[in-house]
Amino acid sequence: MTDPVEAGRRVSEGFVPLLRQVRGFVAYYWVDAGDGVMLSTSVYEDQAGADESVDRAADFVRDNLASLLPNPPQVTAGQVVAAG
Repeated sequence: MTDPVEAGRRVSEGFVPLLRQVRGFVAYYWVDAGDGVMLSTSVYEDQAGADESVDRAADFVRDNLASLLPNPPQVTAGQVVAAG
């Protein structure tokens, strides 16, 4: 990410409100891991919500974050197997 602060602002103001509209939304976290690396975690009640969030994320990244991304994002999904 070439500008983590600007990316965080765009995500907070534009993307998080979109995710909150997805049925089954539980939580979303955008993390600055340092050295231009950002990661996000979304939590949904079911797979349908998670799938819809990936679709919305792809559109949002293309329309709002592409200019800040030197590399394409990677998507990883899975089931929660432990929580605290």
